Amino acid sequence: MTGLERERRKPLKIGGIELANRVLLAPMSGVTDAPFRRLTARLGAGLVVSEMTASDDLVNGRPMSRLRCEAAGIGPHVVQLAGCETRWMAEGARIAEAAGADIIDINMGCPARHVTGGQSGSALMRDLDHALKLIEATIAAVKVPVTLKMRLGWDDRSINAPELARRAEAAGVQMITVHGRTRCQFYKGDADWDAVRAVKDAVAIPTVVNGDIASFEDALTALEKSGADAVMVGRGAQGQPWLPGQIGRRLETGVAETAPSLAEQLKHIRALYDEVCRHYGLRVGLRHARKHLGWALDVAAHCGRVPAEALRGWRQKILTSEEPSSVHRSLGEAYDDFAWRAAA
Repeated sequence: MTGLERERRKPLKIGGIELANRVLLAPMSGVTDAPFRRLTARLGAGLVVSEMTASDDLVNGRPMSRLRCEAAGIGPHVVQLAGCETRWMAEGARIAEAAGADIIDINMGCPARHVTGGQSGSALMRDLDHALKLIEATIAAVKVPVTLKMRLGWDDRSINAPELARRAEAAGVQMITVHGRTRCQFYKGDADWDAVRAVKDAVAIPTVVNGDIASFEDALTALEKSGADAVMVGRGAQGQPWLPGQIGRRLETGVAETAPSLAEQLKHIRALYDEVCRHYGLRVGLRHARKHLGWALDVAAHCGRVPAEALRGWRQKILTSEEPSSVHRSLGEAYDDFAWRAAA
């Protein structure tokens, strides 16, 4: 075992909070609600992060913002806040802490136009002085650790993540996560894990590499190229909430795991479907659950080597149903079909 491998098997801490392992679930709007975070945590993720929540919406009591910040009930509760005004960030952080947040994460990485258009998310990387004011206001408002998620910079001509990381650490931020793309790349091209190394070298606090991590091999390569202390899995966990936990365990033990059986996958998606419908109420929950059903069917069909035409038929039947009992019945039939095809 190399020294680096031994180091990565030690517990990682954010302030005084020890993580279960070094593989984190990324905050994803419309995805990492409390039911999905709860399932992913149960399946072994080292840390799960809430959906990004606008700090002013949280302060003004918007019901969906409050729901986004709901604790998953397993492990440290991390609330990610976005905003462009110090008063909203500070008060939003205080509200999140009072509601049980163990960690506040500041979003300076979201590339979405409706976020950057309001000078939040990755738009803040164009004005580091203002970004630092937001960081300082958030840290001053709470007693819990504050972390920061960013991109490499706004575009290829302004790669300033190392500078922002240094200044954030000096202000009191206790962990940095870097998505290896600029804002202007959105999600195009490949994440540049090598470029994250400059951030790791710039700070002494834990650094997390994010972007395009969809397998253990991706995670290992990202860690090696970036020198980061941990990895964050985003879209790779869609449809396979067990992935962060599997990667985390393999990094610690070296033991590879296969995907859960189709029967296990069916159990997971049924439980998630029911919990999402309860979380939002049936009318809204049915809409939110469809994305999870679709991703789960895609993953299961891949495991079962199901032809694209057959998968399309099952997706059409299940994703258009408005009746939970019908969804459960069709899911059982679909997974039976997938298992039969896998065994043929």
